[in-house]
Amino acid sequence: MSSSYRAIFAAPGTGGFSAAGLIGRLPLAMMGIGVVTMVSQLTGRYGLAGALSATMAMSAAVLGPQISRLVDRHGQRRVLRPATLIAVAAVAGLLLCAEWGAPDWTLFVFATGTGCVPSLGAMVRARWAEIYRGSPRELHTAYSWESIVDEMCFIVGPIVSIGLSTAWFPAAGPLLAGVFLVVGVLWLTAQRATEPVPRPRAEHTGGSALRSPGLRVLAATFLATGAIFGAVDVVTVAFAEEQGHKTAASLVLAVYALGSCLAGVAFGMLHLSGPPARRWLVGVCAMAVSMIPLQLAGSLPFLAVALFVAGLSIAPTMVTTVALVEAHVPRTKLTEGMTWTSTGLLVGVALGSSAAGWVVDAAGARAGYAVPAVAGAVAAAVAFLGFRRLREPAPTRGGHGADDRNPDRRDGIERVA
Repeated sequence: MSSSYRAIFAAPGTGGFSAAGLIGRLPLAMMGIGVVTMVSQLTGRYGLAGALSATMAMSAAVLGPQISRLVDRHGQRRVLRPATLIAVAAVAGLLLCAEWGAPDWTLFVFATGTGCVPSLGAMVRARWAEIYRGSPRELHTAYSWESIVDEMCFIVGPIVSIGLSTAWFPAAGPLLAGVFLVVGVLWLTAQRATEPVPRPRAEHTGGSALRSPGLRVLAATFLATGAIFGAVDVVTVAFAEEQGHKTAASLVLAVYALGSCLAGVAFGMLHLSGPPARRWLVGVCAMAVSMIPLQLAGSLPFLAVALFVAGLSIAPTMVTTVALVEAHVPRTKLTEGMTWTSTGLLVGVALGSSAAGWVVDAAGARAGYAVPAVAGAVAAAVAFLGFRRLREPAPTRGGHGADDRNPDRRDGIERVA
């Protein structure tokens, strides 16, 4: 690990909450693809599998920001534990109904309940922001590290989820994802020393964080970006099955995440000048262009190389997005603001996975790669149209500056009277 990354872990408790966040975020990479694998094995219906994955993502998109808003008001421990209990109960119901061959509508009912899964990435990044607020270089490195953790989850998660579901029993992958969620949330919420202290109720004014024009641009762009990710997951599983190597889908998707992980490592060691909005726009356009070679995929090795190259633009774009969220969202709504970008991704994953599933059923896996190509073009278009709103933080949103004017801030910890 470079000195830049070692330095951010000098603060007490950082290693613990980051590790807990890693465990708790594995379900994000395991659950959706695990359900797709499970349902396709049990029923052979990719359309149903994609629709269930889309339902889970849409439910998380609706409930996730509300859970994060409660966290901003009441704290992580008080909100995350009961929310996780509801989510795990819904996952258990979904798996049992799938194994028992229950009617399709029961699967969708329990899939809706899984939306209570909290956004562990936002919770961990909020802790980093509390510790290194006012230290942009360290915060950039911390956000880059968490992007690396995200990609580590997407390297390991699909391999474990698809591997268990195909080699052991169909529900094994999603089942283990539920276990990881419980362990991660309990471990994170047990660490009270680094938990951000909720601000006084009087400061929680102004409605939703989504009132920020800049945040709306980020969320809308990430909706299209999420469609890329959702479609790539579903189509890759189907493509690998057509090639006679369904279990290889996890390895190919891991290569996709590996490209992003390596790019994130390098990006975190750079300290770039210039407007972050411009870097973000370049990153979104690079993701869009990287979808074009997938249309030529004729074998799994070619697909793996194309996805590795496509992954190189992901982590830098995600890191820059978090920095832009912090610049455009008030301190009292930071967790909610970070969750809204995740919500955009989740809605996009829902649309992309559902569309890709139907295209695969109708025209085959190779035709399915047209879905992420179209989604990439839409993401680039939205980013261009909204770029003006991201160039400067909204004057009433503050970013770092608003918090740095607080006379009660000492060493990155804010005292609440």
